[in-house]
Amino acid sequence: MLKNRRLKLERFFTANRLDAILFSSLPNICYLCGFSGSEGVLLLTRDRAWFLCDSRYTAQAGAEVGDAVIRQFTVKWDAVAELLGELKPGRVGFEAAHTTVADFKVLSDKLGQVELVALNGELDQIRSCKDQGEIERLQAVAACASASLLTVLPRLVPGVSEREIACELEFEMLRLGADGRAFDFIVASGERGAMPHGRASDKLIRSGELVTIDFGAVKDGYHSDETVTVALGRPDERSREIYRVVKEAHDRAIDRVRPGIACRDLDAVARECIRQHGYGEYFGHGLGHGVGLEIHEKPVVSPRSETVVEEGMVFTIEPGIYIPGFGGVRIEDTVVVTADGCRLLTQVPKELTMV
Repeated sequence: MLKNRRLKLERFFTANRLDAILFSSLPNICYLCGFSGSEGVLLLTRDRAWFLCDSRYTAQAGAEVGDAVIRQFTVKWDAVAELLGELKPGRVGFEAAHTTVADFKVLSDKLGQVELVALNGELDQIRSCKDQGEIERLQAVAACASASLLTVLPRLVPGVSEREIACELEFEMLRLGADGRAFDFIVASGERGAMPHGRASDKLIRSGELVTIDFGAVKDGYHSDETVTVALGRPDERSREIYRVVKEAHDRAIDRVRPGIACRDLDAVARECIRQHGYGEYFGHGLGHGVGLEIHEKPVVSPRSETVVEEGMVFTIEPGIYIPGFGGVRIEDTVVVTADGCRLLTQVPKELTMV
């Protein structure tokens, strides 16, 4: 399977006339060779692979890394330079988006006649379309996170703090088998709902308030991402109206997901729906993003995206309305693109829930 994934690199070798590609991005390294640790370098030619790590990870690499020669290093870039000196490639691509200026200078100083070719974020696109094994892992971690929230929602009562809800949610995920949380949970109630990234605070949640909860788990390296907005008791009419608009935008966008639609056009479906209802100025972020080995990865679903949707892509649909001084609503599901539409991976129902 890992060799099949590496076939996606052929176009980079050809287009850039490369003899080798050097990977320093840990998600890409994991995707291409299976290593899940926190330090290492992967060097690939068209038909061979080398994984370099320090002594902390030699045993782990031996257990995880498939189809690659494992080499232990003391000084990382010295070892990379030594290996390239043995192979004598003319042109080596590297992940410019994941390489510091300092590391590039050290590497270029050591390599002499080797020409380093900057490959920007386009290398991350190799992970955009998931294979069946990845989809199964994403389905499992999404199910774990969704079930955890459904367990915690009855504990949402007047006087509980946002932070308490976040802590209980994380505990439930761990209890159900997650390796951890995918990111710092957003729990934003009342006026704080106007903050798209309102991390859980010590604010006490009051009856009648909307509560936006953006949450996700991570298991076996794969992430989930889901957002619900619920009401503690009965919300006012303005809150219910905003919820209806966001839900309509969410549903329209999901109905349009299919191979061949441009990501920016998908964004426009939801954005236009919100604009038509008079709330266009209150939806400022993109409609969604890819989810996989990273919580935010390719593709980007936004007005500026140049990507066309393909079967196997996994991304979020998350329209929102955020009104300063009042509050907000976001509704988010993660979908996997099928041959003729999409399927939800996240499982919490998105009708307005009053707890």
